[in-house]
Amino acid sequence: MAGTRSKLDEIVASFAMLEDPRSHINRRHPLPSVLVIAVLAVLAGAAGPTAIARWAKLKEGLLMDLLDLPRGIPGKDVLRRILMTLKPAAFEAAFNAWIARLRDEAIATTGVDRPVVAIDGKTARRSRDAKEGLGPLHIVTAWAGEYGLALGQEVCGEKSNEITAIPELLRRIDVRGGVVTIDAMGAQKVIAEEVVRGKADYVLALKGNHEALHRAVIEHIDEQLEGDLKGAEELTTSERGHGREEHRTYLHLPAPAALPGRAEWKGLRSVGVVTSRRVKGGEESIEIRYYLISLPVDAEQFARAVRGHWSVENACHWSLDVTFREDDSRVRQRVLGANITWLYRFTLSLLKQHPDRRQSLAMKRRGCGWSDTFLMEVIAALTC
Repeated sequence: MAGTRSKLDEIVASFAMLEDPRSHINRRHPLPSVLVIAVLAVLAGAAGPTAIARWAKLKEGLLMDLLDLPRGIPGKDVLRRILMTLKPAAFEAAFNAWIARLRDEAIATTGVDRPVVAIDGKTARRSRDAKEGLGPLHIVTAWAGEYGLALGQEVCGEKSNEITAIPELLRRIDVRGGVVTIDAMGAQKVIAEEVVRGKADYVLALKGNHEALHRAVIEHIDEQLEGDLKGAEELTTSERGHGREEHRTYLHLPAPAALPGRAEWKGLRSVGVVTSRRVKGGEESIEIRYYLISLPVDAEQFARAVRGHWSVENACHWSLDVTFREDDSRVRQRVLGANITWLYRFTLSLLKQHPDRRQSLAMKRRGCGWSDTFLMEVIAALTC
């Protein structure tokens, strides 16, 4: 295990700079070792302090060989106390070097150097605490689907929403060179400004929450469709499967100079519309969606961004509910909940980096619980 221990030294060092929230009297177990145990246990299937502590006790021989644990394996009270008091933003920041390394590896593997970074919110529905007057925990995640990486998360405050959470998230994560996609709630001037400040581009869904702007974009596109579509590009795609067929037309064109409030949208260069025609069971439905875009006209890039946005639902949120059962979480303490949800997102990213595509995420997570060797294979993605 000497080789594995040397690899874990780098992981431990990432946590060494964190401020320990415990009093000096209660520091029986080194903070970095406790946090590495939490990462390993969540990879292996644990879902909270009690399960993490139980897994650690069963893996005592492995952990004593790998980590600095002078007082033995920490109990559930130690784990709960740390995860309830450790500042979520600081905890997440400790993972930044790991995420940067995984991102570099993903660029080399995929050849994608301009990732689509989809930002979307998700609610842990069973985390509501009626007795304390708390609604369910709502988390906004930045997901680079082509890399299979969670770049960061932000918990919405009780009296706020995604509109205030997204700018905070963008200030903390590295989106340089990416294309940030957000649904209609995130079509806000301050959010567009934060994306541009982060040296990225944006594709923002536009709906009736900006009534005048929405109407002006529709009217402009309708006018262009009646003319020669000067400077525009169009792309049509078709997909069949699961008993349905879907045809999409992407139209991408320059933003008009006279667009109401255009100067207030930092970096705005173009607008787009996607018309989706779906046929299922003999029934046809049509959906039309409009977008504000900071990219120059490029229908293929526009289509890639729009399609890439759904990765946050299909590959991230769905996996969190099915593989990690996040929607069933009963964790009601907000700091503990935020730190656990980040452990879920980070370990989901690790599982997605494992090269064996024949195994499902659920099977890989079981493998981490069944086999110490496989668990170390997954961790090796951080340190190779």
